[in-house]
Amino acid sequence: MLANWKSGCVLLALVGAVLGSSPDRASAITAELARKCSALTAKQFPPRQPGNPAAGSAKGSGSDQRAYYDKCVANGGKMDDESK
Repeated sequence: MLANWKSGCVLLALVGAVLGSSPDRASAITAELARKCSALTAKQFPPRQPGNPAAGSAKGSGSDQRAYYDKCVANGGKMDDESK
């Protein structure tokens, strides 16, 4: 019985060590970067009807907008205007 208890403790310690040494999690972006990328995304994908977000975008789909926003965040808010 004592051997099972010890092996259980060793297993628990091993699992804790593995989970504790996991790679760093992604850090949150700053509010400034989020605002900048949101503005760039809105400029790149203008609404079909100004003032009506439910009307959709005149260019691209929702997945295109998400991809553009993610790329903007990955580049630190520096986007080239060649993708127009």
